[in-house]
This record gives sequence, C-alpha cells and structure tokens, in this order.
Amino acid sequence: MGHRSRTVAAFLIDLALVALFVAIGRASHREDQAAFVVTFWPFAVGLAVGWIGARGWRRPFSVVRTGLLAWIGTVLIGMLLRAVDDQGVQVAFVVVASIVVGAFLLGWRLLLTALGRSSTRTPDAPGPVGFLLRRR
Repeated sequence: MGHRSRTVAAFLIDLALVALFVAIGRASHREDQAAFVVTFWPFAVGLAVGWIGARGWRRPFSVVRTGLLAWIGTVLIGMLLRAVDDQGVQVAFVVVASIVVGAFLLGWRLLLTALGRSSTRTPDAPGPVGFLLRRR
C-alpha cells in the first residue's frame, strides 16, 4: 500500500468515525437520520481544516501530529460552523463531542501504534497493521 493510499485510508477512517459520532448522536436523541447531513457537514469541514493545518498527508497515522490537530479542528471548526448555521452549541454538547471525537480520532491511531509496536515480525512481513505504518 503506497503512501497516497495510506493517507486516503486514514482520512476516510477519520471521516467515517466523525459520521459515526453524528449518527450515534442523532439516534440517541431520536432525531430523524434524514437530516444527518445538516449535522455532519460542519464537523466534516472541521476535520478537513484540521487535516490541512496538520498537513496530515505527511504523517496520516501520527497520534500527535495529525490525530490531535484533526480532533481539535473537527470540534473547534465544527462548533463554530454550527453556531454560524444556528444549529446550537450547548456546553454539554461541546464537552461530549470533544470526548467522543477525541476518543475516535486519537483512539484508532493509538491502537494501530500499539499493534505496530507489539509486532514481532520482520520488516518484510509486518504485523497485522505494519503495512499501514511502514514508510516507503
């Protein structure tokens, strides 16, 4: 898997997890999933801004360099766009979004890092996630 493919995969994982956050939130409040995009777009834009700010394509699996800035961008820009769009930005929602999005965007990277470090295979035969973490 080339660097470009790994970068696209990492961004799509982040995007899918942000979508999951939105879907879970809407379902927990028994809101119509038909309006999913209305809730999703500010966070998707925030994620993209975070990725650009982090230059996430350089180190897409980095917990600190990409994950942290993607998390901050998703929540900060997402909440600002929600406020501008008059969607509501209650303190409790900001707290929950920060915790859940942080757990999602940092969590999968931490898991991959831990799995990559625990691998005892040779570089030619990396562990279950080595092909994602290996640099070329």
